[in-house]
Amino acid sequence: MTTEPWDVLIVGGGPVGASAAALLQVATRDARRPLRVAVLELNRPAAVPADAPLDARVSALSRASERILMAVGAWQQIPRSRMQPYERMRVWHESVQPRSADVLEFDAAYAGEPNLGYIVENRIVQTAALEAFESAGGTVIAGALSRLRVHGTHAELETSAGTLNCRLVVGADGARSSVREAIGLSADTSSYRQTAIVANVCTELPHEQTAWQRFLRTGTLAFLPLADGCSSVVWSADDAAAAPLLAMSQSDFERELLRQSDAVLGAVRLRTERLSFPLHKLTANRFTAHRCALIGDAAHVVHPLAGQGVNLGLLDAAALCELISAAFRMREDPGAQTVLRRYERWRKSEIEPMAWAIDGFNRHLAHGAGPLSRIAQRGLALVNRTDEVKRFFITRALGLDGELPRIARQPPALN
Repeated sequence: MTTEPWDVLIVGGGPVGASAAALLQVATRDARRPLRVAVLELNRPAAVPADAPLDARVSALSRASERILMAVGAWQQIPRSRMQPYERMRVWHESVQPRSADVLEFDAAYAGEPNLGYIVENRIVQTAALEAFESAGGTVIAGALSRLRVHGTHAELETSAGTLNCRLVVGADGARSSVREAIGLSADTSSYRQTAIVANVCTELPHEQTAWQRFLRTGTLAFLPLADGCSSVVWSADDAAAAPLLAMSQSDFERELLRQSDAVLGAVRLRTERLSFPLHKLTANRFTAHRCALIGDAAHVVHPLAGQGVNLGLLDAAALCELISAAFRMREDPGAQTVLRRYERWRKSEIEPMAWAIDGFNRHLAHGAGPLSRIAQRGLALVNRTDEVKRFFITRALGLDGELPRIARQPPALN
């Protein structure tokens, strides 16, 4: 059944889509007429019991992401018992000892920050953002997109929940975006020929509120600290190396983790099953079309070694919402092409250099064997001896560098 048109309809209620919806709802709630915003999400996660084991799918949320989530009231709903701040990162190549002077260490103290970010379960962030959106007056529609038509003044979506109309449709529906496909936006995609293996583990030694990352000749192995004292393993392994790792028995896999981590946290014991998914790079050639915009993985997918996927998506959401809410207050059409093109230029200029840098780290630190790669590997130690360079990388990791949305530049005022 066709309903009254929405101002903005966001397809995909994951952490990025739900946050975009909450941002729009909160930003215009004091306007003469608030924006009418809805989220289309078929698979909304159930509330997580307080005593439930931590999920293996986590994100490293930056300071900018913290500010975005706090501004809409989502951060306050994340239980502190399921959130782990981390104060340091230790990054080293397999050719050096894990606790030597050649290890690159980022410490929050270098940037005058209390921490470098937080490790939080994806499902917890998603649930908190959806609840914040609804608390601000938004509507979540349980359904899936089946067809999208874009007309001069509106977009028409056929969904499992009925026909919906809106002035602007936002695709936040992941790398295999139905919105991107429906509006005919092409994307450059390529396989990293790697598989991400994810699991939670208990370690013999404490994680020290530190994210540990070792570059191997066959990929990258990271241990991310969790709130229960365990760690989340994210192992980006070449496909040829990943297959036998996934086929190993639990005890053999634990021994291989010990060996490949250079025993930096001592003996390892699996606490969850091993999850795996292929890694690929994706960049949409356009982030917008007539009455349509893409955010998050629908617009770009980067290698997980830098932990920037969700953070980049939340900055997309904040940038788009800043432009839309400003236009709406001036009584402009939220789906106007002038608004969308400003968003596209803004975010493309930020995403492209970040994606290039992450690809370079993967190519030269995790796999390279030539002269350029050896220089990059030795460069870790050189960076470690230069405080100014370290501060630059820390600020970038915190999401506090570049052309930031207003809401990410300063902490929101709390009532």
